[in-house]
Amino acid sequence: MPTKVDIVTEDYKEKYGFSDPIEEYAVKGVKGLSERVVQEIVRLHDEPAWMEQTRMKALKHFLDRKAPAWAPELADIDYQDFYYYARPTKKAADSWDQLPAYIKNTYDKLGIGEAEKKFLAGVGAIYESEAVYHSIQGELSKQGVVFTDTVTALKEYPEIMKKYFGTVVPYQDNYIAALQTAVWSAGSFVYVPEGVKVSMPLQAYFRINERNMGQFERTLIVGEPYSEVTYMEGCSAPVYSSQSLHSAIVEIIAQKGSLVKYTTLQNWSRDVLNLVTKRAHAYEDSTVSWVDFNGGSRLTRKYPSIYLLGPRAKADIISVAYAGAGQVQDTGGKAIHLARDTTSKIISRSVSKDGGHTAYRGLLHIAKGAKNVKSSVRCDALLIDERSTTATYPYMEIQEDDATVTHEASVGKVGEEQLFYLMARGISEGDALSMVVNGFLEPFAKELPMAYAVEFNRLMSLEMTNAVG
Repeated sequence: MPTKVDIVTEDYKEKYGFSDPIEEYAVKGVKGLSERVVQEIVRLHDEPAWMEQTRMKALKHFLDRKAPAWAPELADIDYQDFYYYARPTKKAADSWDQLPAYIKNTYDKLGIGEAEKKFLAGVGAIYESEAVYHSIQGELSKQGVVFTDTVTALKEYPEIMKKYFGTVVPYQDNYIAALQTAVWSAGSFVYVPEGVKVSMPLQAYFRINERNMGQFERTLIVGEPYSEVTYMEGCSAPVYSSQSLHSAIVEIIAQKGSLVKYTTLQNWSRDVLNLVTKRAHAYEDSTVSWVDFNGGSRLTRKYPSIYLLGPRAKADIISVAYAGAGQVQDTGGKAIHLARDTTSKIISRSVSKDGGHTAYRGLLHIAKGAKNVKSSVRCDALLIDERSTTATYPYMEIQEDDATVTHEASVGKVGEEQLFYLMARGISEGDALSMVVNGFLEPFAKELPMAYAVEFNRLMSLEMTNAVG
């Protein structure tokens, strides 16, 4: 019988924290970072020369560059202690029945196959370093929509990959981007032709299985003019006593009049370091939306950003974080206005308990010449107990006088009056706290499909039940 302290951990173990045997892998783990490891990844992928050159430049840049002073823990990570590549199957399957039983069972437990039948237009399953399964509805394929893994895209759509890869997030952008570009493998490639609207979401699920595994997700989404697409991603890993690393670069190109919505429901185990760069280029009359939940992991650093490059482009960012015992969620959002008549909205909500730490880092930049910009930024933090902490680092660089900008921030605690009001109506303390927290995080939950919103609220309820008594 688990104690209250164990409730969340036991729940995580049951649904997400199991591990699979690695003896059956097609390519077992390659540990340590070196030129040889990078070249081995190139060989396994049979990559073109330009990609190999990009990787080698990125590796040199990473080795020569120092970790940023504002994130000193990045310098303390032992980058030689991770496996940089592991491949469970020889190639991605297009039927769940083609997968080894242990992998199929993993995704069955996670409910991916069931979700695919009910409300998804396509599914990608990424396991360790490579995709093991990919599907897309036939009707979308006929319209020219592409949803595959990034390694396959490099072979089958080389011109698109070469045109856009690294243009939104170049390897010189930051310390971890250089490492990620050198060793990337898993990830999604989405291409939506002009005028095509994908009405149902595409989803990718990232799974880390091996101890000390490094998973380097590389995702590229291209929305041609007047197209629409919603992409969702989930992630999980077993619980180990040693660290694993998930590092991602996500690049979005939203052409004129397009709509791209990217939703993340992150639930890594608490031994995972999660270091991510997500960025979008939004052109004239386009809309890009990041909807981002950061839960799980020991450390997350993630600040989704949108560069508004054309008139009337629009940016929406909802960033939600939860930090429990031993966790740091350093998250936020950035809107960079480089064209006139552009709008942005950033909403950040965070919850800290049991000594967890959340931080909001945000940037609003309005460049000279970007006339008539409208922007609102709101960040709110909720502290459940006295041991937990939160911090806010908002930056605003406004170079035009006619901009309309609002910024609000608050740090609060759960009020005794709120709990008393609910408990006076027969609701237990744990359920009352869950109701208050779920209401606080409602801006995120209402953006999710119903099944995901239910799962999110259940996860938060379990965390809050652990917080009382």
